[in-house]
Amino acid sequence: MAEEGDVASAKEALELFPRLKMALDEAEKKALLAGETDANNAIVTINAGAGGTESCDWAGMLLRMIQRWCDAKGFKAQVTDFQYGDSAGIKSATVLVQGSYAFGLLKSESGVHRLVRISPFDSNARRHTSFSSIFVSAEIDDSIEIEVLDKDLRIDVYRSGGAGGQSVNTTDSAVRLTHIPTGIVVACQNERSQIQNRAMGMKILKSRLYDLELQRRREAQDKVEAGKKENSWGSQIRSYVLHPYKLVKDHRTGFTSSQAEPVLDGDLDDFIKSYLQWKSLGGEIKDTGTDDL
Repeated sequence: MAEEGDVASAKEALELFPRLKMALDEAEKKALLAGETDANNAIVTINAGAGGTESCDWAGMLLRMIQRWCDAKGFKAQVTDFQYGDSAGIKSATVLVQGSYAFGLLKSESGVHRLVRISPFDSNARRHTSFSSIFVSAEIDDSIEIEVLDKDLRIDVYRSGGAGGQSVNTTDSAVRLTHIPTGIVVACQNERSQIQNRAMGMKILKSRLYDLELQRRREAQDKVEAGKKENSWGSQIRSYVLHPYKLVKDHRTGFTSSQAEPVLDGDLDDFIKSYLQWKSLGGEIKDTGTDDL
């Protein structure tokens, strides 16, 4: 338009384009995030795999990655439970992510994540492979009834871990809930009182039970479909390679990025978008994830 002398129209088009793109992205998001609980908050649980310090450090990196993504989105990320690693990182952590469509977006991260790097803990500077898992469930609101019987529940209280000094919690306020029929265990130690920790723990437990029921239904359907993998331990969904080259590859969608550091710093939007598009098209696995990544 500018070449033809219609400068006013060109200027108007440039002003309209960002708004049009924003509206298009919003419409696409609503189309891809149409699940029953996609709009809900998310409960993210991170667990280190076998491998001691290496895996604990990797789990800590994944926790930071999720927290940085939340910061960029303006989402609130509240750590409700954590267990430090013996030497570095974390053994496990649970994070409540509050924000519009938090679960719909973060469900792309459920599964086993693999890291390949020169270990900072190896004096011989050898290449190591580490595994840690992320499990994402939707926070269940009051509109969904989940019944938990008292006889099916074991409740343990213990002293919360803290930073020490004046901020240390000197009362047995932390709560661990065990759902005996399913073996699901959740813990909460972030709140100030035992009552508050129990309430938050029950919320997380109900969300886990709801997700378990949905998973059972999905598994029943998947039995008749070939080529699909479960988001379970031992079948990595994504590999992060930092040596001898830099590459992040999602084994479900085939999407790759050579910008490993920004991804680990929370730049997950392209991976999330590719996952949602892949899922909407049927979700056929692009590769097995057993290559030399």
